[in-house]
Amino acid sequence: MRHKSDEKYRKIIAAATKIFAQKGFFKARVSEIAKEAGIADGTVYIYFKHKDDILISLFEEKMQEVLGNMKEQIALETDPLKKIERFALVHLKLIEDHKDIAEIIQVELRQSSKFMKNYNNTKFLEYLDLISKIIQEGKEKGLIRDDIIPGIAKRAFFGALDEMSRFWVLSKKPKYDIQTASRQITNFFIHGIRKQET
Repeated sequence: MRHKSDEKYRKIIAAATKIFAQKGFFKARVSEIAKEAGIADGTVYIYFKHKDDILISLFEEKMQEVLGNMKEQIALETDPLKKIERFALVHLKLIEDHKDIAEIIQVELRQSSKFMKNYNNTKFLEYLDLISKIIQEGKEKGLIRDDIIPGIAKRAFFGALDEMSRFWVLSKKPKYDIQTASRQITNFFIHGIRKQET
């Protein structure tokens, strides 16, 4: 039923981004999204089954963009530890530059029971795997401790970035700038996993 190249589909996604960020997922109505998109209410259901479906599609669209951008950015570095630094900075910069999307991902998305329980979030898992691949590369190059488990480390690192992102979204005037937060989180993390010279 979805036609992702269709102009109306794009309009619905753009309208939903605005309405969800303004009113919140639960308070937003499909009719409001349709009005913002300049289409009839019934047209929305040609493309989406329900409101949760719009939210998940919105997430998939944005996650694809974020994933592609992050791959390009970390490919600019050859040192795995520098890749970790760049990952943190790029991730937090995206939150700063796209506050509407950040609020939807950090707050609204987690209130969707369908998303949390039933959605197979492959793009997000691929995003996390970028971190574990960097860590594995660091181990192979002798820069990261042999006992570090990439699957655990990636979630610890992302968890710190995610909490800082949530803090920014919920704070009217964040206390810390992107560069400071990125540098601090990266330093904490790299200090804990770096292989010490003997």
